[in-house]
Amino acid sequence: MDEERRGTWFGFGFCGFGQALGSGLGRQVHSPEPLRTPGGSLDVCRVSASWSYTAFVTRGGRVQLSGAAGGTADGCTDAWASEELLVLLRAGPGAGAELQAWAPGSAMRGDPLWSQAVQEAEHGPSRDETQAGLLPLLPCARAYVSPRPPFYRPLAPTLRARRLELGAEHALLLDAAGQVFSWGAGRHGQLGHGTLEAEPEPRLLEALQGLRMAEVAAGGWHSVCLSETGDIYIWGWNESGQLALPTKSLAEDGKTTAEASGLEEDGSEVKRGSAGEDGAPAPFIAVQPFPALLDLSPGSEAVKVSCGSRHTAVLTRTGELYTWGWGKYGQLGHKDTTTLDRPCRVEYFVDKQLQDELDGSPCSPRNSQESSPTPVQKHQFFSAHLSLQSNSHIHT
Repeated sequence: MDEERRGTWFGFGFCGFGQALGSGLGRQVHSPEPLRTPGGSLDVCRVSASWSYTAFVTRGGRVQLSGAAGGTADGCTDAWASEELLVLLRAGPGAGAELQAWAPGSAMRGDPLWSQAVQEAEHGPSRDETQAGLLPLLPCARAYVSPRPPFYRPLAPTLRARRLELGAEHALLLDAAGQVFSWGAGRHGQLGHGTLEAEPEPRLLEALQGLRMAEVAAGGWHSVCLSETGDIYIWGWNESGQLALPTKSLAEDGKTTAEASGLEEDGSEVKRGSAGEDGAPAPFIAVQPFPALLDLSPGSEAVKVSCGSRHTAVLTRTGELYTWGWGKYGQLGHKDTTTLDRPCRVEYFVDKQLQDELDGSPCSPRNSQESSPTPVQKHQFFSAHLSLQSNSHIHT
């Protein structure tokens, strides 16, 4: 795992099982709150959140679970949480490591359900080309772990994997050249190939050829990627406005605020609702099967992206956090449970003068890290890195 700066982690959204450390049971956290680690002693460097529990990894190699599943384990370099499996990457002899799959309710006691030694590839991407140690992509960058059998899934030797994200039914891969590949189910347009057909093997996203991508993220049934120049491309299912495109469900509630025109030309599935102010039927986007360029705000350059099952979070270079999509459990961080089909800035970090120190972390399936076929998560985590600057102090 790459060395990260120390920081304070914030959680928000559904915490009914105590998924966020120190949040308590039966709570919905509608605005970011600092995680309260036991005795303030946990130096958390990585978070992986499933629907009912969260795995926290410390710099000292300890994994601690919080929520419906509990337990601790030492000697770990990474953890990946899903409702089906808890996957640990533990240091092995030499340059190798051991991959272990546990039942989430096992408290990591006894023997794992499955384990396998993993080695660095002799002729693979260099460490600066991959995000080695970030599960579900394995350190060798030639295979990934799945929450369902077969747990160990090799990638084609021609794919120089840099990052891999799993949605509920699809996968996204970013390679060393900045190209994006997708495969799996496509019935919600989440693969980005312009159809609703499934793809059994990784297929290059032709619509993005020639554009170097820096980040990818997979929601339950939608996908997002960021270019090296900070542009946002988004596609897939828009049921809750997670694509920041007009959605019928919000229009019926009188909450739709986004505008769209000419969307039929790029292959989107457009549904017409009640007449707008000019008398013309209002366009609603149910499925966007091609990558669409999203304008966040004038002058904004996106640097991090994360997806929940039906919501999206983007962090800009200036440290502003924008979220949109499904907000029923407060997972958007706007102090309410509103669902939005437009990007909206999370004001908490601006009010606390922490925006210059904010660093994004994955959401969970119903929080913000959607990387496995799990129930939708409803919470997310971000880290405000502390420094000696006056505006980096946390006020609660």
